[in-house]
Amino acid sequence: MSPIQRAYFELHLAVLLFGITAILGDLISLSALTLVWWRVLLTTVSLLFLIRWGARLRQLPRQLIFQYLGIGVLVALHWICFFGAIKFANASICLVCMATTSFFTSFLEPLLLKQRIKGYEILLGLLILPGMVMVVNNTDWSMMPGVWIGLLSALLAALFATLNKKLVDEADPMDITFLELGSAWVFLSLVLPVYYLLMPAEAFLPTLTDLGYLLILSLLCTTLAYVLSLRALKYISAFAANLTVNLEPVYGIILAWFLLGDGEELNLGFYLGCTIILLAVFSYPWLRRRFA
Repeated sequence: MSPIQRAYFELHLAVLLFGITAILGDLISLSALTLVWWRVLLTTVSLLFLIRWGARLRQLPRQLIFQYLGIGVLVALHWICFFGAIKFANASICLVCMATTSFFTSFLEPLLLKQRIKGYEILLGLLILPGMVMVVNNTDWSMMPGVWIGLLSALLAALFATLNKKLVDEADPMDITFLELGSAWVFLSLVLPVYYLLMPAEAFLPTLTDLGYLLILSLLCTTLAYVLSLRALKYISAFAANLTVNLEPVYGIILAWFLLGDGEELNLGFYLGCTIILLAVFSYPWLRRRFA
């Protein structure tokens, strides 16, 4: 297996785990902010057993470390919006909103990485928009806040993925993951007291069921998936990675249909919009070979 083939295999495995993330976010009873706080805490602790603490980290330039810490804040905001979209709408709608990540990336990647604009990537990003419009038009009005929060989550995902692509070769993926998720936890720890001052009735401690889901979410759907996706970025572009991540709705919506009953809240127009988005995903490899 070539390095590129291995990268795509690892990326698809990460995407499958990302798809499960939305299901777990719906099942966990905690608020979005508290859920993410526990997620990054458990993930960061798990990474302490996987990285060579201090050995490689001390060799990293201070400026680079601060850049990774800043990206970690973006990751925290992305996850808050991601789980917030699930709480305000449902897992399926959140996952479809995340498919617009490639649209945002098609503009952010050339801008931030100083690359030439690739017409076919812009085209594919634009092709996703009609599908997104159909999804929105066929969504109950009460779920619209979840749609907008989901789109913000997609924008933040495009931003931190592009920045990671810029810096991924500067350090080991495991060290990058530890720095970014550790930074996310510190940031959320500063925000959490203010949140509970405003929302004192919200639960903080997870139930035993929630704790089981949080362990799966943290160890498999975060630690493993995050490291796999970072490793894949060494060999493929941020746009290709985010376009592949658009397959997350396939796994997530199928699971949500069977496990959460989301199909009862959605209609044919919603799934036609999903189909348009997925056609853009599957056409990318052909267009890349044709025009690259």
